[in-house]
Amino acid sequence: MVEYRIDRRSGVATYVQIVQQTKQALRLGLLEPGDRLPTAREVVEATAINPNTVLKAYRELEREGLVEARRGLGTFVRRSLGTAPADSPLRAELEDWAARARAAGLDRDDVSALFTAVLEQFTHTEGEQHMSTEGDRE
Repeated sequence: MVEYRIDRRSGVATYVQIVQQTKQALRLGLLEPGDRLPTAREVVEATAINPNTVLKAYRELEREGLVEARRGLGTFVRRSLGTAPADSPLRAELEDWAARARAAGLDRDDVSALFTAVLEQFTHTEGEQHMSTEGDRE
């Protein structure tokens, strides 16, 4: 079961943090179709947030077709996201990289900014390659 961690200093709305963490768990295979999400009460007890915030996050996930609420039973995962299991060799490589970054003196924000910049460059380059491939077909 997923355990939500709320960062009140992040500037990100609490319900969005729950949505993001749920999606991350779905991408990593930590949550699979049929799994039950924690009840609003369980999340409130663990995080001290308003139950309506949890329900708002779950409604958003339901709207996206990722979960379904079953009256009297709870909220259950309908489908997963991505194909990056938590035990992927890529994860181990990324953990090694993060450790080297930390040893080099980078803090969390520095690491996040660097990773995001590389990821954006990669997806931008990938998009250009896709467009040039389509142009070759014409």
